[in-house]
Amino acid sequence: MLSQNPIVTFTILLLVILTLPPLFERLRLPGLVGLLVAGIVLGGDGLKLLDPETETMKLLSDIGKVYLMFVAGLEIDLAEFKKHKDRSLGFGVATFLFPIITGTLVAKIFGLGWNGAILTGSLLASHTLLGYPIVQQLGVVGNQAVTVTIGATIFTDIAALLVLAICVSINAGNFSVISLTIQLGSLAIYSVVILWGFQWLGKQFFRRTTNQESNQFLFILLVVFIAALGATVINVDKIVGSFLAGLAVNDVVGKSLVKDKINFVGSVLFIPCFFVNMGLLLDISAFINTFLTSFELTLSIILGLLGSKFLAAFFAQKIYHYNWNETMSMWSLSMPQVAATLAAALVGVQVGILPEAIFNSVIFLMLVTSILGPIITAKFASKLSLPEVDIESDRSLIWWETHQQIPEGLTEDVDENFNHNFVVLVPVYFSPLQTKYLIEMAAMLAKHEAGLVIPLSLVKGYLKMDSPQLNIALQQSYQRLNSVLDISKNFQIDTTPETRISDNFAKTISRTAREKNSSLIVMSWGNNTGIKARLFGNIIDQVFYSAHCPVAVMRLLEEPINIHRILVPVKNITPQALRTVRFAQLFADTNQASVTILHVCDRQTPEAQINKFYSQLSQLISQGNTEVKSRIKIIRYDDVAPVISKAARAYQLVILRSMRRRTAGGLSVSDVTTKVLSEITCSVVIFGEPYS
Repeated sequence: MLSQNPIVTFTILLLVILTLPPLFERLRLPGLVGLLVAGIVLGGDGLKLLDPETETMKLLSDIGKVYLMFVAGLEIDLAEFKKHKDRSLGFGVATFLFPIITGTLVAKIFGLGWNGAILTGSLLASHTLLGYPIVQQLGVVGNQAVTVTIGATIFTDIAALLVLAICVSINAGNFSVISLTIQLGSLAIYSVVILWGFQWLGKQFFRRTTNQESNQFLFILLVVFIAALGATVINVDKIVGSFLAGLAVNDVVGKSLVKDKINFVGSVLFIPCFFVNMGLLLDISAFINTFLTSFELTLSIILGLLGSKFLAAFFAQKIYHYNWNETMSMWSLSMPQVAATLAAALVGVQVGILPEAIFNSVIFLMLVTSILGPIITAKFASKLSLPEVDIESDRSLIWWETHQQIPEGLTEDVDENFNHNFVVLVPVYFSPLQTKYLIEMAAMLAKHEAGLVIPLSLVKGYLKMDSPQLNIALQQSYQRLNSVLDISKNFQIDTTPETRISDNFAKTISRTAREKNSSLIVMSWGNNTGIKARLFGNIIDQVFYSAHCPVAVMRLLEEPINIHRILVPVKNITPQALRTVRFAQLFADTNQASVTILHVCDRQTPEAQINKFYSQLSQLISQGNTEVKSRIKIIRYDDVAPVISKAARAYQLVILRSMRRRTAGGLSVSDVTTKVLSEITCSVVIFGEPYS
């Protein structure tokens, strides 16, 4: 009775999703393994608390399957694919053909018909980029071999799903030369409509709804499920449509907050439900029986996948002259079989093309490759050469010079803001102590650059402008600004206070910064960690996204004038990282402080690569403010966060760069930064730049 109750089902799913993935990740196993185990334990072979045949589980699983393939298409970096599209296509063809031929032969040897054998081969042909976070953390995403492998994902996934569509059509008894031609023609027309039509429609909708993120989110969901339904109309599985929809809206959502919401909803709810349902469908007795009685089949599929993927990488090495580390990285990145493989395998079982033994073997394949692939990636990707840094000159690294531009036709006398090279906007709606520290920081920076400080006092809007509550709020605002002016007088800088009545503080901050031609926004770190912040981000997160200039979010524990030792962790040499260093040098120069740049690399990083990194970074830093005492510290360690946290004990301020990923509180930071923020006890600055 419990398994039939939709509320009970949903509650159990939420509990599983919340607790098990983090537990399995601590055991250094993929979180999705925990979800599969939960499905087995809670299903018919276990506690019988969940039933895969209920409408609730079917609905959530179908949505999860569609969402999984949509996100797979959405996460593909089309810009990187276009850079090396010829090589990506070449490796994509190789890493598709070798596995599909191998898988087909293995299936035929073990007695499957041609239709089931070819579908089995297609399951091995696609791949899931589980190792992408590893190469991203190592800073080698720009390496050509890595970029080519990422680009090949587009071809392998589309080709594998096309094979699935044809096999399903054949299984339905609709196969003939004419029907196949009609099927391929309708699929081609459908793909054009989705890829170009939905992309155009999405751009038009987003252009007309610039400030309506919730509507944009709903529009994307509508597009996904329309594409999925459209696929079923032409007798193609819905996961084909959802993957194409992901590719179609890839450029539309970009790196916006809408994409954050899409990933958030999928990763915390629908996609985990799909993996739990996979566990429910797994017959544990048949699973064990497959391993015992069909061990040769399972082993052949696993070895066939590993061997054929390696042959494809070896082929790419010979054709494109990659070295051994690049070859092994390509092999390991194209090895994991998760998203498209599991979704297609489930479809194959449900329509009766694949026997249960193949499905169970695919589960084994997923477990082996999802563990082995990232391990090999971590080993060999750490030895890849870093991409060359192309930095034109020092002036291109000073961010405010790119934003401080007088609009065409406007003279400097029209607005005094354009008479200053450096304008700092400071929202002052936080605690008095934090406001004092923020104003001091802004004043020190502005004085150094002969700039201007604009304290912005924000007042919550009311329906009636003569409201007594609004009058009181305005009086309090004027009092705040008076105290701010007293602080700024001590630094002898130009200060122009502003008051704004607003219903949306984030938009008001960003718009005022644009109106006043600000070079930098200085904000205090708020404590908004409620459910609204988790779902839609807090004020800081929204300002990070919408501002036209850099944003420095600060948690200052002492007066800035007393800060003399600054630590700046740097992962890769990029213009964004160097601008963060420039910001640190700018502040250090106002206070005769020293700057230490910390780089944490993998234990297995070659000495030559470390020396090259040190030399490049030293050269670029020396182009900045030579008056500031700066030094570089490089530490070999596998876990970055504890190294930064330990090093921070010897410093008064740590400056971290925003990575456009949110914590529970809404801040756009990386996972490493999240850990560091919870451990360090000194002052912190989160430095972020505009999304564009």
